[in-house]
Amino acid sequence: MSEPIITLVVVPRERFSCTQESLESIYEHTEIPFKLIYVDGNSPTKVSKYLQIQAQTKNFKLIRTDYYLSPNHARNIGLSHVDTKYLVFVDNDVVVSPGWLKALVNCAETTGATVVGPLMCEKQPIHQRVHFAGGESHIVIDVKGRRHLREKMYKQGHQVSDLRPQLQQTETELAEFHCTLVRTEIFERISYLDEEMLNTKEHLDFCMNVREAGGKIYFEPDSLVTYVPGPPLEWSDLHFYMLRWSDAWTLGSLQRIRAKWNLSEDGYFQTKYKKLGVRRVATIIKPFVRQVSFGNENKPLKRLLKRLDRKLNRFLTDRYAKMLPQQKLELRPMKKEVSLVQELSR
Repeated sequence: MSEPIITLVVVPRERFSCTQESLESIYEHTEIPFKLIYVDGNSPTKVSKYLQIQAQTKNFKLIRTDYYLSPNHARNIGLSHVDTKYLVFVDNDVVVSPGWLKALVNCAETTGATVVGPLMCEKQPIHQRVHFAGGESHIVIDVKGRRHLREKMYKQGHQVSDLRPQLQQTETELAEFHCTLVRTEIFERISYLDEEMLNTKEHLDFCMNVREAGGKIYFEPDSLVTYVPGPPLEWSDLHFYMLRWSDAWTLGSLQRIRAKWNLSEDGYFQTKYKKLGVRRVATIIKPFVRQVSFGNENKPLKRLLKRLDRKLNRFLTDRYAKMLPQQKLELRPMKKEVSLVQELSR
């Protein structure tokens, strides 16, 4: 077996209850040699034990922290251990299909792409409903010199069976972190991922950085994967899910990308501000209200729970912010890490 040229970096997305299905799909449907680094951000005991057994059985690197991780923080931890030509960031709720990785690598090798994104599906049943088939991420400057963020995802909601025959490998502006291949040397130019992008729009920031540094982004429809979103299915998912989609993390991420790219605080951002907490309401509060109210909406109860949710959310994020500086792992210098990659590829 030849030496792998690619490392999979698996990180927590929003919950842990999809861990086994996701990991088993990777080993079942990946035909080419690969290394795997699994970043376990404080998973519950049952999941942690499963990952320890799998790491020993399948001989992959398991890195565990005893605190929850924001996405870019987790990706950077994994990235700091990568020593191959390519890496693929994979969320822990992604299920892959046969040939998925080979198609991504072939695209990068034949086009010289810096980043390659697959045909991304969403929800169950898997591999049927399109979530993302390439997209746009760039800055538009209006006549008054104001800078606006242009974000667009192609073909969302279409059926794979209808759409896939029409799709072709093509250069695009956007790939999503659910699953994306990256040529490792790009990090010598852009450094580690921005950890101030806590939970949203980090893929926009990354792709714009790549393109600004002269990299190319491709969409590869021959690679088919699905991410299976929440709601949190077990009580052990709930704490991380609420932190992951907290108001503070969302607001901080939006403020970071706006300041970093000198963007106007326009309708795009105003709309996002108004939707703070919408995921928690949709996936936790509304289902609970319907359950205890025998299928009725019960608006007074929903309003009460939303107020309690905001208070609890502030408590969780404030406590996490105080704890993190004492716990956070130090990353290796990127220059040293990339030099190792270059040395191994000679």
